[in-house]
Amino acid sequence: MGTDLATQLRALRRDDWDGWYDNLIRAFGGVPEADEERELWNALTEFDRSIGAWDGADCVGTAGAFGFRLTVPGGASVPAAGVTMVSVAATHRRRGVLTSMMRRQLDDVRSWGEPLAVLTASEPAIYGRFGYGAATFQIHAELDTARVSLSVPDGTDAVRLRYAAPADALDTCEAVYARLVPLRPGMLARMPGWEQVGLLDPEKDRDGASALQCVMAERGGETVGYARFRVKPQWEPAGARGSVILHDLAALDPVARAALWRFLFGIDLTSTLVVGGRPVDDDWQYLVSDVRRCVPQVRDFLYVRLVDVGAALEARTYQAPVDVVFEVTDDFCPWNAGRWRLTGGVKGASCVRTADAADLALSVRELGAAYLGGVSLAALGAAGRVREIRAGALAEAAIGFGSVVAPWVPHGF
Repeated sequence: MGTDLATQLRALRRDDWDGWYDNLIRAFGGVPEADEERELWNALTEFDRSIGAWDGADCVGTAGAFGFRLTVPGGASVPAAGVTMVSVAATHRRRGVLTSMMRRQLDDVRSWGEPLAVLTASEPAIYGRFGYGAATFQIHAELDTARVSLSVPDGTDAVRLRYAAPADALDTCEAVYARLVPLRPGMLARMPGWEQVGLLDPEKDRDGASALQCVMAERGGETVGYARFRVKPQWEPAGARGSVILHDLAALDPVARAALWRFLFGIDLTSTLVVGGRPVDDDWQYLVSDVRRCVPQVRDFLYVRLVDVGAALEARTYQAPVDVVFEVTDDFCPWNAGRWRLTGGVKGASCVRTADAADLALSVRELGAAYLGGVSLAALGAAGRVREIRAGALAEAAIGFGSVVAPWVPHGF
């Protein structure tokens, strides 16, 4: 269906923001945010990268794009548009408002010279038609710390732990985070202001848990990790059954991480550790005595869209040599459609237009899913989403596209 002729798109102005954001909140259920949250998102909004759909004086659609830098396989930090705050008023559904905003936004991202667009989807079914593929996944679990034990590596006892006020320790925690960013695909370099997201702690969202707490891990006078968490007390006739709710954990080495996990396991008066949004290869899974009692669940998280196929594929490296011609379909961004020859390896890559015969045929959505190395091209081929034209090409490309560590995005946006 075409765009509603009564609806106009335009860039967001500062005096539009309250109405624009109110439309977003209403679209996500209408529950007001705490003042501190609203103020932070106002401060983080990039007005020149945000658009609204307007029906007269009423805002009926919203979409923004943060200017991020995303770690890709090989460690490069690549410009990426962090698509965010997307909504359409229920009164204006099925009038083409979302499609028109996605069209405008991807044209803008291309004009900004950013080869990637990424988002976290509230409804995954929506974004495939715009070329986004699910590229990272997260693990969620409830660890039964009363029944599950933890086996930690040698040296764990040498790590000193101390409590710190989250705000007071923020700069030190951010320094640890910054050292980790180049080491895992999907990590986001923290842009100014984004460090404050980790401190958001509205009382209305605690659900009976404590205010945010922070523990620092130190060794040899150096901070080597931190954990931010809440404790939710709960009592039953048999005694205490409290929960520890992990907010964030980062460490520079396995020993420091193990020390933090052991601390979280051992907090008095608790018997459950709730972890969410962790990488699918998170190390606690290999330290616990019984992973089944941890009830792990995997969920999709970051969706990746290649806005410029050539630039995006050149920006990352490949863990094995690749020399493959892709036949790419991209109905929404036709400048990507056609044949691309990718050659490269661990030191870099080239991706250029070619008239050579295709080895693999796929859509830009599959390239986005496989881009960070967490989704196998071979698995997509087994599902019929990648078609092998030259025998052996799929296995070769799948190995090259892989990542030694699972891609992971530590927070939403």
